[in-house]
Amino acid sequence: MKKLINATENVVVDALAGMAAAHSDLISVHIAPHYITRADAPVKGKVGLVSGGGSGHEPMHGGFVGMGMLDAACPGEVFTSPTPDQMLEATKAVDGGAGVLHIVKNYTGDVMNFEMAAEMAKAEGSNVEAVVIDDDVAVKDSLYTAGRRGVGATVLAEKICGAAAEAGKSLAEVADLCRKVNGQARSMGMALTSCTVPAAGKPTFELGEGEMEIGIGIHGEPGRERRALGSAAEITKQLTDPILEDLPFAKGDRVLAFVNGMGGTPLIELYIVYNELVKLLGQHGITIERHLIGPYITSLEMAGCSITLLKLDDELVQLWDAPVHTPALRWGV
Repeated sequence: MKKLINATENVVVDALAGMAAAHSDLISVHIAPHYITRADAPVKGKVGLVSGGGSGHEPMHGGFVGMGMLDAACPGEVFTSPTPDQMLEATKAVDGGAGVLHIVKNYTGDVMNFEMAAEMAKAEGSNVEAVVIDDDVAVKDSLYTAGRRGVGATVLAEKICGAAAEAGKSLAEVADLCRKVNGQARSMGMALTSCTVPAAGKPTFELGEGEMEIGIGIHGEPGRERRALGSAAEITKQLTDPILEDLPFAKGDRVLAFVNGMGGTPLIELYIVYNELVKLLGQHGITIERHLIGPYITSLEMAGCSITLLKLDDELVQLWDAPVHTPALRWGV
């Protein structure tokens, strides 16, 4: 195992210290329990947005804390859910009096711990709602979930709901918007290689030289099937067809197309996939109105990608375009 770390037991704390050093103008990092807040939290009268999950998926979630997106993020150990006390302290830290929304990826540990944190926060007087993201079409159940996994739509929901909260929308309105994004988004991913969790010291799974895994999860969970490696055009079609069929998407739809790198895939390859996606959606009469391309939900150093499509309307376009200023996502400011 070759990694730029000091000690396996200090990976998360050392990374958080680096984030604090690099982005002190945008975020505040809290240790024991670990959570990240925007530097000006709590923002009085604004709905607070909190998300979180295991580390190893950077920049999600801590990289999305800041104006126009999340108010707080809770990083667990690598591929391990954060604890309820992290989520409780983060919730209290960003409660500006208008309530707090928890955006939760559908992984069993995340869902259970966020539920416990919400109950504790409510007992202390906070108004908390939660929305579970479950946009992955690859498999219904996996090693980490009951039901579909939460993947690419998480980033889109955090951005769009962050804009709505920044504009003064109520907790109920922001929560409804989050459900709308989740309901109109679908994702699917693939892997060319495994990743190595520092504490494990060896690859999570093995893929042969000429193999790929279709429908992989962000923790290295098995997908739909293992196939012979194909071209970028073939892979893009194998990811996109199930997405289009699931919602279903239809001719005339406007979409946000999110091509995400899993950590070990260079941008040159992600742009090749995006080009194939443009051609494929054009054949279906679907218009890409907005796009996001890059490594935003990673799986350590896994090579591979995922595709997320979100059906757009004027409201969602306006909120997507609204200013955002975080360590990992920034425009309009």
